[in-house]
Amino acid sequence: MKPYKVLAAAFIAASLLLTGCTSEQDALSNKTETKPAAATESKTNSTNKAGSSSEIPKQLQKPLKIASINQFSIGTFSSQYVNGVKKQVEEFGGEVQIYNADNDLSKMAAYVETAINQQVDGILIDHGRADAIAPSVKKAIEKGIPVVAFDSDINIPGVTVIDQDDYSLAWSSLRTMAQDLNAKGEIVYVWVGGFTPMERRNTMYEAFKKRYPGIKEVARFGNASQNTALDTQSQMEALLQKYPNKGDIDAVFAPWDEFAKGVTRAIQQAGREEIKVYGIDLSDEDLQLMQEGNSPWTATAATDPADVGKLQVRFLYQKIAGEETPQVYSVQPHLVEKEDLPKTKVSMSEIGKYVDGWGKSDAGTSPWMENLEKANK
Repeated sequence: MKPYKVLAAAFIAASLLLTGCTSEQDALSNKTETKPAAATESKTNSTNKAGSSSEIPKQLQKPLKIASINQFSIGTFSSQYVNGVKKQVEEFGGEVQIYNADNDLSKMAAYVETAINQQVDGILIDHGRADAIAPSVKKAIEKGIPVVAFDSDINIPGVTVIDQDDYSLAWSSLRTMAQDLNAKGEIVYVWVGGFTPMERRNTMYEAFKKRYPGIKEVARFGNASQNTALDTQSQMEALLQKYPNKGDIDAVFAPWDEFAKGVTRAIQQAGREEIKVYGIDLSDEDLQLMQEGNSPWTATAATDPADVGKLQVRFLYQKIAGEETPQVYSVQPHLVEKEDLPKTKVSMSEIGKYVDGWGKSDAGTSPWMENLEKANK
């Protein structure tokens, strides 16, 4: 895997947003130019290695009841994230109840209220918007129930919020696309608003358009549903009929793997492999699709969803133990390119062999965690 420098790239993009600069162009003809990849994982004080004693805290010497409240459970990324949550809670000897709000924010807020009434020991929040769920989350904090959120815009004192560094994720994929296109071409943008990570990724897309004015958006579509990948495939098939000639579309930016799966299958079936796909997120299913011989899916920026779920649980247990945790924490993302993958099929558990640092986060760990896991085997 090449040693990428995504932080510098993200800094450039952020600067463009502030200055409004639109004229600068990269000399992208040299394909050896450094591409962005992994953002530097946040080092918030020393709280990521909280606790100095290996003795199991008294608050954790009984099985804990944890509520995991999710805005939606669409796609393989979500399922692998939930599996990570379940596995870590079980290894710590606790029980976790999964609540899926089916993209209904009012239902999500109601689930937080339910968890409070059930007097759970801790609450995990997956996505959701502050304008809908913040009052319920504040109530949980007032009741003394620790909360850790993932990919949410919640900003409440005492609530740790972790994210995938969506700005770096988006810029990593976008700048790789710009380099591959030599900063000139026609692209399709698949996107939907209403989700905190998608809004953040769109911020970088808007910066990208200013940074690379030679790349033109010819079409935009996207929606989130229970069949997002299939719906996206149908929409892309219709778009390919509208733009039937080679050169009409050079690439697709799909900042969600459900979008990327849909457009990839549409392009494959149409035999239009000259169109390249650049995505965000990764799963076992995504890897299989990327590794197919005729796959146009060229690169994706991602974190390990199971590792994110485990990290969220570790922060929650630290809070329950009375240890300090950061207010915000960004998980280190990585760029995975098709050309770096082997010809033999690989799974998410094997990606670390080809992508440096993949799934190796030791953030949110305390010395007592190892003993807690041993005590519950």
